[in-house]
Amino acid sequence: MGSQSYFMVLIICLVAIIGSSDAQLQLGYYGKSCPKAEEIVLKYVHQHIPNAPSLAAALIRLHFHDCFVRGCDASVLVNTTKTNQAEKDAIPNLTLRGFDVINTIKSIIEAECANIVSCADILALTARDSIHATGGPYWNVPTGRRDGTISKSADVFISLPAPFNNLTTLLTLFGNVGLDANDLVLLSGAHTIGVAHCSSVSNRLYNFSGKGDQDPDIDSKYATSLKTFKCKSINDQTTILEMDPGSRNTFDLGYFKQVVKRRGLFESDAALLKSSTTRSIVAQHLQSNEKFFTEFAKSMEKMGRINVKIGTEGEIRKHCAFVN
Repeated sequence: MGSQSYFMVLIICLVAIIGSSDAQLQLGYYGKSCPKAEEIVLKYVHQHIPNAPSLAAALIRLHFHDCFVRGCDASVLVNTTKTNQAEKDAIPNLTLRGFDVINTIKSIIEAECANIVSCADILALTARDSIHATGGPYWNVPTGRRDGTISKSADVFISLPAPFNNLTTLLTLFGNVGLDANDLVLLSGAHTIGVAHCSSVSNRLYNFSGKGDQDPDIDSKYATSLKTFKCKSINDQTTILEMDPGSRNTFDLGYFKQVVKRRGLFESDAALLKSSTTRSIVAQHLQSNEKFFTEFAKSMEKMGRINVKIGTEGEIRKHCAFVN
């Protein structure tokens, strides 16, 4: 009886080990079930990003906003319903773009192999391929994520780092999802591509402390230039600003060069100079484009694993905008 009990326990443990190893992210996860999936994503990106390079910034931002709220489960893609306001309609997400790109890729993959590939994996792969298409680094994207079934706008305000956050808040929010100061600096480096709106910097220029003043952490000449030629009033909500002036469509070290000159647009950019630790990390990556690319790739792969749903968790959505 004792030996039978021992073998039963052993079998149960082996089953548990096998089950847990199967339910992990892995490179080439769809190799047998949908072998053309990653090729479809890559082909679509290469067809469209060269004609609309600003989409690369939009797609990596979409991936970032997804992963920090409930993990990388494509919850940011879900539409609002009569009974629920979804993440995409929270104020910080109203300027997100790229939903149509993900939905189109999903429809192409569904035609190839239905109910196999998750929207979460498509989002992660598309972000990687889009950045690489702009001259940025390539990183491994292990797949096997499943899609979440919950998307609530209120969660965004709790979990998502904001452009007006100070360093303490940023480190806390990153730490909450298993990322550190190095990841904060590296992932902020994605601001080397893309744009922002004057509304994101207007308080820094016109009313930083509520007394009609300017943020002392922004370079005065840069601030004057922005107020003279771009954000001519605190009420400007529409004018677009380059995050990395002169090379917004090229993934390079330009963002860090702006930061050390105190010309980062956001308070969160200026925050990187607020501690010796983050200042040192910025300085390190200014020295070598190759080092920045290598380390950025590691942080992106790390971010892509935040609270993923695997195995029997979640679902494989038929359409990325709707829970099944």
